[in-house]
Amino acid sequence: MGSSTIQAYQDKSWTSADGLSLYYRDYAGPDNYDGPPVICMHGLTRNSRDFAELAEHIALTRRVMVLDMRGRGMSDYAPDASSYNPVQYVADVEALLDEQGIERFISIGTSMGGLMTMMLAANRPGRLAAVVMNDIGPQIEAAGIERITGYVGHGRSYPTWMHAARSICNVHAEAFPDYELDQWLEMAKRTMVVSQNGRISYDYDMAIAEPFKGPDGAAPADLWPAFDALSGVPMVLVRGELSDLLSPQTVREMAKRNPAMTTVTVPRVGHAPMLNEPEALEAIDALLAKV
Repeated sequence: MGSSTIQAYQDKSWTSADGLSLYYRDYAGPDNYDGPPVICMHGLTRNSRDFAELAEHIALTRRVMVLDMRGRGMSDYAPDASSYNPVQYVADVEALLDEQGIERFISIGTSMGGLMTMMLAANRPGRLAAVVMNDIGPQIEAAGIERITGYVGHGRSYPTWMHAARSICNVHAEAFPDYELDQWLEMAKRTMVVSQNGRISYDYDMAIAEPFKGPDGAAPADLWPAFDALSGVPMVLVRGELSDLLSPQTVREMAKRNPAMTTVTVPRVGHAPMLNEPEALEAIDALLAKV
């Protein structure tokens, strides 16, 4: 990707039913593009910066909207922590779809964003033109949930980016065993921000952890019916070879239920692939070429 001085996207916002200002990056795509937009939805503690490389790549051929969910990135933090749950996030996305008059779209969802994709499909089957599910399925492994519960919502801060990168490495080293220091620094800059006191802290509301740690926080109980709402929809399932959240058994069951699904495994990566890996990019390009 060449670094041009022109910003590839516009900063935009929409308003949730409870009055929060929510942010998204809008990549217009080619002039006069009028096909279904691609909507990118991030994982639990992440934000729109995760998709920077992928969105710029896809925007060569389509409009791309990359969302910051409530409590993340440039979106407002919610006064009521109980609103940090997948049902509310989906309602927030529905508000944006209504406002923009979007009838059909392509969803790219990482982890929590993939859960939201299934729930959006269950709400109104038929509006998803294609789907990329990144390291997530209707069944989530307990080990993965436990690991996430171990780090989400701990409000640590760091004096330098180097300290921040080392800390992220401590948490995620098993998922990215081949990462070098510059990649950890890059991940730190995607997930953290310099706060007002000059220290570097995570770019999300620590209160997102509260509902997540409750009995239904991670995901609604049974998502197989929601996944079945995507049956026949062209889909790419990206799985990190070392994933502790998505098991090979779940992948096999998903493939059985949706014959229109292609599975791609990203070698030597856990939860979750960044979607800029050659295997992932190639599969996403092939999927988009069909739509």
